[in-house]
Amino acid sequence: MSSAETSGGSEDAAESAELPLVAIIGRPNVGKSTLFNKLTESRRAIVGDEPGITRDRLYGRSEWAGRIFRVVDTGGIVPDEKEIIPANILRQARAAISEAALILLVVDARAGITPLDEQLAELARRAGKPVFVAANKVDSSRLEADAMEFERWGFELFPISAEHGGGLGEMLDALLQQVPACEAVEKEPEQDREIRVAIIGRPNTGKSSLVNRLIGSERVIVSPVPGTTRDAIDTELTEGGTRFRLIDTAGIRRKGKTDLAAEKISVIMARKHLERADVAILLIDAVEGPTALDANIAGYAHEAGVSLIIAVNKWDAIERSEETTKQYEERIGGMVKFADYAPVVFISAKTGHRVGKLLELARQADASRSKRIPTGELNQFYEKTLEQPRATTRTRGATRVLYITQAGIRPPTFVLFTTARDPKNKLHFSYERHVENRLREEFGFFATPIRIKQRGKKKRTP
Repeated sequence: MSSAETSGGSEDAAESAELPLVAIIGRPNVGKSTLFNKLTESRRAIVGDEPGITRDRLYGRSEWAGRIFRVVDTGGIVPDEKEIIPANILRQARAAISEAALILLVVDARAGITPLDEQLAELARRAGKPVFVAANKVDSSRLEADAMEFERWGFELFPISAEHGGGLGEMLDALLQQVPACEAVEKEPEQDREIRVAIIGRPNTGKSSLVNRLIGSERVIVSPVPGTTRDAIDTELTEGGTRFRLIDTAGIRRKGKTDLAAEKISVIMARKHLERADVAILLIDAVEGPTALDANIAGYAHEAGVSLIIAVNKWDAIERSEETTKQYEERIGGMVKFADYAPVVFISAKTGHRVGKLLELARQADASRSKRIPTGELNQFYEKTLEQPRATTRTRGATRVLYITQAGIRPPTFVLFTTARDPKNKLHFSYERHVENRLREEFGFFATPIRIKQRGKKKRTP
């Protein structure tokens, strides 16, 4: 595996047509996600000891011997389980099998053949496609001998260690013989940058329902069970000529209330994926109303420097009026004063009410975060707004703003050069807010945080 590119749940149309897909299936906790991460050279899927951590389909790209193929990691399958989550996992796995060129059935060599393994082997056989059995957790020659019992199914058997990489080379060599079309394909350079939109919020606010409504298919598992999504699932779509990558993050919970290791990991991963987003859509449950945790999550987005849109979901489930809308806006505004730039939209992922507006807002927000103000316009702004003899400081010393420059974009970042030689004479935070507000009045910066930095004069050396 000389190189890999993880698509993490997204499927590029050209890639889908040119690269074959290998579906990784198996019962819970046999090491499917560990194998997926190894093949794609990523930490894309959550790995832990709790069975059934992966619930949605995760897509990635793997390269071996100069050939590229796609890999999909499915949830741990429990065929006879009637609970809603296992049933959804089975449906996701069947969808992956239907589009796969080869099925990779992962089993636990230490545990031997179980009734669930037998059922999955039969499921794979009925698919009528090439099937490899990856007998995982083979870390010694003794375990390699134990893995031979899986030969009775009549599939090609490969004793492997997904964690350490043992046996993977032989299995991948055989895989390339079964799927000869997977030649390395050079992807065309991107002409237009995609907009990465993270769907964030507390568990069970409708994040996966919103993604499914936007893309028009049941790509992400949806259920009334809080915290269904634990990994971050990427989905690509094109709307109005603009390419979007939707990142459906795990429901974020307070760490103190997160008991299972997988849920704790999902909190960390959700914040990590938020950092790779351009725009965040924070979903708030209209029935429960805005909470302190919603404000905390908005704070994560603000700290990450992403543009923020607040969507009040399930608006169809409450009695509403102009007064109701105003009350919600005031409550949300009071809780997220630090992100008063974020527009509030009232939607219903269930009915589709105003859902289409979100992508247009995301497009506007992305344009604002990429905006660069010409030097001439900034100079005029300085003369009109900032050129004064004194601004508020932490001490009694007078500090003046000498000039302002834009140091960066995404998010827009401005530097105030001041007369302060002592750090104690920095301009007060309230003055930074004043500058930020005036910048918004003058130049817009829709739904986007603005960073203000200060640089004083260097002290003279004696």
